[in-house]
Amino acid sequence: MKEMSLEQIARACKGVYAGEASKKSLEVSGVVIDSRKVEPGYLFVAIKGERVDGHSFIPAVFAKGAACVLCEQAPDHPAGPYILVESCLQALKSLAEYYRSTLSIPIIGITGSVGKTSTKEMIAAVLEQKYKVLKTEGNFNNEIGLPLTIFRIREEHEAAVLEMGISDFGEMTRLSRMAKPNVCVITNIGLCHLENLKDREGILKAKTEMFTEAQPGAQVILNGDDDKLITLKESRTPTPCFFGLDPSNDLYGEQIENLGLDGTRCTFVTKAGRFSAHIPIPGQHMVYNALAGIAVGLALNLSLEEIKAGIESLTPVSGRNNLIHTGKWDILDDCYNANPVSMCASLDVLSCALGRKVAILGDMGELGENERLLHYNVGCHAADAGIDAVFLVGLLSKETARGIEAKNPFLTFRHFDTKQELIAALPLLLSKGDSILVKASHFMEFEEIVDYLRKAGNA
Repeated sequence: MKEMSLEQIARACKGVYAGEASKKSLEVSGVVIDSRKVEPGYLFVAIKGERVDGHSFIPAVFAKGAACVLCEQAPDHPAGPYILVESCLQALKSLAEYYRSTLSIPIIGITGSVGKTSTKEMIAAVLEQKYKVLKTEGNFNNEIGLPLTIFRIREEHEAAVLEMGISDFGEMTRLSRMAKPNVCVITNIGLCHLENLKDREGILKAKTEMFTEAQPGAQVILNGDDDKLITLKESRTPTPCFFGLDPSNDLYGEQIENLGLDGTRCTFVTKAGRFSAHIPIPGQHMVYNALAGIAVGLALNLSLEEIKAGIESLTPVSGRNNLIHTGKWDILDDCYNANPVSMCASLDVLSCALGRKVAILGDMGELGENERLLHYNVGCHAADAGIDAVFLVGLLSKETARGIEAKNPFLTFRHFDTKQELIAALPLLLSKGDSILVKASHFMEFEEIVDYLRKAGNA
């Protein structure tokens, strides 16, 4: 990472340095909170978690060559320098804010109710045609994950694409203060994290906190087909860039051709010209992701040829519309997470398949007091989505089954209380040539179902 001495670290997080004065100028080569990831020269931040207290690993990280430890209580017999702070979590964020201030590369911040990760992957794939890009890995998009991602930015990086996820008011302000994005992208305003944000107006307010701490004059890129985001048209300077399928947007898609689970071909119209590209991941929502990628690419001076190459180079992330071909059937692995909007979008993706279409769905979490109704509504959508069978797991998914039965009782569907009961029944429920969607919130651990289907499909 860029130069960051122990003295600078202590000053940035308002900590008290303890150790040999000669080591104050020592520069750290990385920052981690996981003792297993400590390497020689790293700074270890001793976070107190619900189950594990990082302070208990201080002797071990010094033994592994840690340059320094950030901690809330003085360690017994420290084998190296440490910096004492009131809160390690706050110190981590303050340090990320300081480190970001030393960087001159463009940072793209991405948020939205649905599609943050797939949009992040698309934007990174586009920018990688011209720049050395760092992007958020896994679910490192919150108040702990984002600073750790920022610390991964190295001298060789020329741009960073950072996913920013929230569940309450104020979080986006804190995330944006660390990331200080030069480009702000919002994918949509849907129904998620309703326990705290209550409704779409609340979600809009929380997501747009990103602008308050962005770089002065930051470019804002928004989905112009979203009825909430379009209301920001007159309220931003500079004027946002809007993308979508409506030709009134600054850039839009047309002549969309469904290629089944092999993706979509689309013609894109921009002020710099028009071009056609093959998006290798299925679903019309991927057209929106490509449009966001085009907008960011143009903002960072890529040519249309470079942007087209980036779109067509995209590969899926495991658990996110990841198409798995087996000898018996095709699996659409989208089991990383779920909310009502993404669930319906995935069902629409499945409807593009060319064979028998089967959905294996589970419960969605963090939906607040309307969780039963929202599951019921997903069932209603599934009933009209043009698919052939739905198999459900989980307590709340009983409401999804009720929605299917109310809207289309002739659709084949069945509910199971547990994954194990479903897996035991699958040999009788599936046929060769099926296209199978697997989707639920992460806590349902539907990866187990994907693993079964992969092995059974290749047996």
